[in-house]
Order: sequence, then C-alpha cells, then structure tokens
Amino acid sequence: MGEEVESTEFTRQDRQQYREKVRKCLDVFARMLAEAKFDFERPMTGLEIEFNLIDADHDPAMRNADVLQAIANEDFQTELGQFNIEINVPPRGLAGRSAEELETDLRASLNDAERRSSGEGAHIVMIGILPTLTAEDLTGKSLSANARYELINEQIFAARGEDLQIAIDGPERLSTFADSIAPEAACTSVQFHLQVSPQAYASNWNAAQSIAGVQLALGANSPFLFGKELWRETRIALFEQATDTRPAELKSQGVRPRVWFGERWINSIFDQFEENVTYFPALLPICDDEDPAAVLGRGDTPKLSELRMHNGTIYRWNRPVYDVFRGKPHLRVENRVLPAGPTVVDILANGAFYYGMLRYLAEEDRPLWTRLSFAAAEDNFYAGARQGISSHLYWPGLGEVPATELVLRKLLPMAYEGLDRWNVDPAVRDRLLGIIEQRCIKHLNGAEWQVRTFHQIDSEKRPLDRREALREMLGRYVEHMHSNEPVHTWPI
Repeated sequence: MGEEVESTEFTRQDRQQYREKVRKCLDVFARMLAEAKFDFERPMTGLEIEFNLIDADHDPAMRNADVLQAIANEDFQTELGQFNIEINVPPRGLAGRSAEELETDLRASLNDAERRSSGEGAHIVMIGILPTLTAEDLTGKSLSANARYELINEQIFAARGEDLQIAIDGPERLSTFADSIAPEAACTSVQFHLQVSPQAYASNWNAAQSIAGVQLALGANSPFLFGKELWRETRIALFEQATDTRPAELKSQGVRPRVWFGERWINSIFDQFEENVTYFPALLPICDDEDPAAVLGRGDTPKLSELRMHNGTIYRWNRPVYDVFRGKPHLRVENRVLPAGPTVVDILANGAFYYGMLRYLAEEDRPLWTRLSFAAAEDNFYAGARQGISSHLYWPGLGEVPATELVLRKLLPMAYEGLDRWNVDPAVRDRLLGIIEQRCIKHLNGAEWQVRTFHQIDSEKRPLDRREALREMLGRYVEHMHSNEPVHTWPI
C-alpha cells in the first residue's frame, strides 16, 4: 500500500501547497526524462506477493502484527488487513536459471515463514480472495494498525460522503454496503515489476495492457466472495469498488475512477504522471522539504516524494513507477493484474508468460496496439476477469476466439521467443511455459479448481452448509499449495 505516513489532519492550505508541489515535481520529472538521467542498462525484475492468514478452522486470522514479529524477516511486511502480509522479493535479472533460483528461494522463505507463523496460531495462504471471508471480517476494526491505511480510509469516505456499495453479478449475485475500505483487504495479488528505459516504457506498458485479459484468463484465482460464486477473478470488481471515491453523481458525469484500466495507448511515461496530476485530487496531501529543481540543478537525484505519493494512490492495473536506488533514478512497469497463488511455481509460470510476451510485443516492428483498439483490450480485460479460462478474447487477425485457443495457437510461441531474447535457460523456459500450456489443454486454473472442487464437495456432502464446504475446499487447496505442484495437476 506504499510509504509510511504519520497520522494527521489535512487543511485547505495543505491541499493547495501539495498541488503546487506535485506540479513542480512533474516539471522536474519532465526535465529528467529529456536529459536521460535514468538507470536502465541492466534491466531488473521485481516480485511482490500478498498473502492471507488463516486459523486452524480455515477462517481469517487477524494476527499479522504477531506473525510479522515471529517471522522477523524484513522481506515480509504488513498489508491493509490484519489477516494480510506481503513479501517483497529483491530485484534480479531474468537470464539463465534465475527463475529456478527464485523458486528455490521463495519456497525456503515461505516454508520458514509458515513454520514461524504457525507458532502464532496462523497459517499462510496464497489465494486471490479467501473464500471463507465474511462481511463481518471486513470492517474498520480489521484494518492493520498503520496511519497510512487509516488516512486513506478517512479520505476516501470524505470524498464519497456515503458508504461504499459492493455489487457484483456472476453465477450468483452479491449486493452489500461497506463503511470502510476493509473489503479491499480481501484482494490479494501478485505484482510483477520490470525496469525499463524512458524510451521503452510506453511500448512495454502498451504491451502489458494488450495482454491483461489473457493474464486474467490464465491466472484467475478468486471465484468466491462472502460465500457467493461471482467472477472467476472477483478481485478485479471488488478492488475497483472498494476504493471508489466517486458517489453515483460523479460516476454519471464520467469522472475517472482511482482503480483504472486507462483510456488510451500512450507515447510516454510522462503521459501517465500528467494524467494523475490532471485528473485526480490528492488523497494524502503530505509535503516534504525537498526542492526538486534545486536538487536536480546541483546534479543530484530528487526523490519527487509528492509525485510518488500521489501515484501510489491511483491504482492502475499496470502502473508507472519512479523510484531511486543508491542515488540513481529508474522507471518500472508494475503489473498488478494477477491474484496470488495457487503455488509458487504457478506464479513463476505466470511471470514467465508475462515477461516473454512483453519482450516480444514491445519489440515488434508493427506494434500490436496499432491493430488492437484500446476498447478491445479493455473488453478482453473484463472478459478474462468474468469468465477466466472459459473466456473468449479478441485478437487482431483472429477475431474473437477462446482464450485457450488463442494462447496455444498464437501467444505461446511469442512467449517462447520473448524468453529466448531474455536469455532464459531453455529448460527453465520449457518447464514454466509448459505449465501454461497444460492449463489451457486441461482447462484448469486456480479459479476452476476452486469452483469444481467446491461443487463436488457440496453435492457429495449435503446437507453440509456452504461455509463448511468452502472450509473443506480451502483445506484441500492449502495442502496442494504446499506441494508446489502446479494447479493443473491437482485432483478434484
């Protein structure tokens, strides 16, 4: 959820000062882009994974403060809900057997974290939405003790002036209201980062937007919320609604949401930071003492804290990132599309497909986005979220086709070639993309496994109530998750 802040009350003067400072940061950022002051010669990737905590009955465990103290590893951090934690994986390259080494390191870290958290009466689960969550688990009292979360909650509801409505249609229908942003904590995701040059940012972002619907079709893992079967990736709809600052009247006027797919292909990363400043009022108008123009003028790297803070409160599914490491600025595309899980190897297979496709599409002579309308890419995004691996997606030259057919016939060869350009070891490439291939052949990803298993339990063990059936399904899920066998191999 971003940088730490101190609890405070904001005045009208704070907001005016912040607006002026953000625009000053934007001007300095434009100068930096023009003067090519960014580190990109050795592109690095990054990974963040959010987790749920459950108790022995597979219900949410509100214990993240105790769990993090027990884990005692700076790679693990707090998240929005008291039943959430997150791991931030140190950046690394893609070449060679890096993904295999990452898999080993991640499994070791998670095994150690699970051992330590179990001593606190909690267990770690990688899943898009915890199927045993209830509305009573998601209230203001379930937010983590962090001033940033409290402030965002206050500011969103001050902007709305009314409770949030959560309304999602699927095989079943959910309609409820929330008086805090706690429902957002139900959404646990994986974030893939790719460091890029200023010149390459637009092509990589456009490529990421182009395949977002395919990512969801392949990786959906959030079919249940509050006991109801909704979208295959319900997390998309829930996250959009749980952070919406707009009352109905502003929606009707076309005011843009803070969780946003976007509305056009871009030509520069500056386009997105400028949109952020132009379209979105500040949620956290906190200024520091840095004069970014003076810092740049003396040859140092400005932090641009206000611009970064503002960017961190606008939740694009593919988000621009400006950051500074060891005194050097760099840019990243942050891919926020996918849910957590089901296993570490499934996550890395999703990453291999994503990075391979990005490399291929970003380097095409005739870019895909000159043949694919932005509206079609957005339609694909929501189709993938609603129907998952059963979705039909549009692709130039093919028309609307089943997502599995699109991946098998057209996209997997592109991903293979893209990973070759990253110099990924062929054995690692074949194993990870082979997992994607088998998901398509068997028509089985995390969401499909959850739904099929739940319905099997529900039909075999009636009159077992729905919550108990979801608990049993989650218990089986956790067992398979720890095996690290890819989800398409899990029995139903």
